[in-house]
Amino acid sequence: MARTPLSGIQHSLRSGDYEAIISSVGATLRSLTLAGRDLVVPFDADEVRPSYRGATLAPWPNRVVDGTYTFGGEERRLALTEPARGHALHGLAAWLDYEAIDKGSDHVTLAQVIPAQTGYPWRIVVTTTFVLGPDGLTQTVTARNDGDEAAPWGTGPHPYLVAGAGTVDDWTLELPAAQVLAVTEDRLIPTSLESVDVDADRFDFRRKRTIGTVEIDHAYTALTRDDDGIAAVRLTDAAGNGVQMSWDAACPWVQIHTADKPRPEDSRLGLAVEPMTCAPDAFNADRYDFDAGLIVIEPGAEVSASWTIAAIA
Repeated sequence: MARTPLSGIQHSLRSGDYEAIISSVGATLRSLTLAGRDLVVPFDADEVRPSYRGATLAPWPNRVVDGTYTFGGEERRLALTEPARGHALHGLAAWLDYEAIDKGSDHVTLAQVIPAQTGYPWRIVVTTTFVLGPDGLTQTVTARNDGDEAAPWGTGPHPYLVAGAGTVDDWTLELPAAQVLAVTEDRLIPTSLESVDVDADRFDFRRKRTIGTVEIDHAYTALTRDDDGIAAVRLTDAAGNGVQMSWDAACPWVQIHTADKPRPEDSRLGLAVEPMTCAPDAFNADRYDFDAGLIVIEPGAEVSASWTIAAIA
C-alpha cells in the first residue's frame, strides 16, 4: 500500500487546458495551471502546506484576537494558533483531513466535521466542491449546523495568485474596493474602517496599477460588483496575462496580502487574495463600529459561499 503524502490524498482535476490538484488535508488547492502556467503558488504533495497556501478556512477566516470571544452570553477561549501575535488564526478546519464523497474528472466534493470542542462547542458539517471548467476553478463551501444551538460562522479560501514571471512587485493589481480595515502594525488587530484614500499610494487599486514595493496585509470592503453581484480582483503581468479571482455576494470582504516573508527567497512569490464572508475578528463583532458580517447558523440550517479563479490570457 502506497504511503499517503503529507498533504493528504491528491485529487487531480482536468478540463481543457486547465489542471488542478486538490489535497485532502484542509481541502487545499495545491496547484492550478492553464497549459502548464501556474495561476497559484503551488507546493509539493509530500510537503507540510506552507503559509496556509490554498487552504479552506473555517469556521472563521483570518484572526480571532487574543483567541477570546463572547457568543450566546458566554466567553470562549480558543487555542492560540498564531503564537507570535497571540491570536487564533484561520479557524479549526485547515488541518482536518477531508473525505471525498463525490469525484469525477473535472470535480471533487470533500466533506469533514468540525467537532464540538473547547472554545467552539458546536458541531458543523463542512462540504466543499471544486469544479473545473472552461471558466476556471470554482469552489463552493457549505456549512450545516448539526447541533441544537446557533453557531457563529465564517469562511474563505487562502490562495496565493500568480500573474506570471517575476514577483508581486512586478504585477499590476485591480482591486475594486473603496474601504480598508486599519490594523495595528505589530499584531494586526483591527482598529477602524477607513477610505482607501487615507493612504492611496498603499491601498487604492480601484484603477489598476503596478503593486511595486508596497506591503499589504489588510482586509478590504465596500466592493464594486457587476450586475450579477460578482466582485473580482485582477492580477496581470507586463504582457497583460494573469489571473482573476471573483466571488459572490456571500463574501463582502477580501483580505489582500503581499506575502512578505523573512527569507527573501520565500517572499512575495504570489499575492494572497482571500474572499471572506466576514471581517477579521468577526467573532468579536460587538467591539467594532462597522458591520463585521458574522454569520450565525441556526440549528439544522445551511449557508454557502463560492469563488472562482480563472486565467487572464
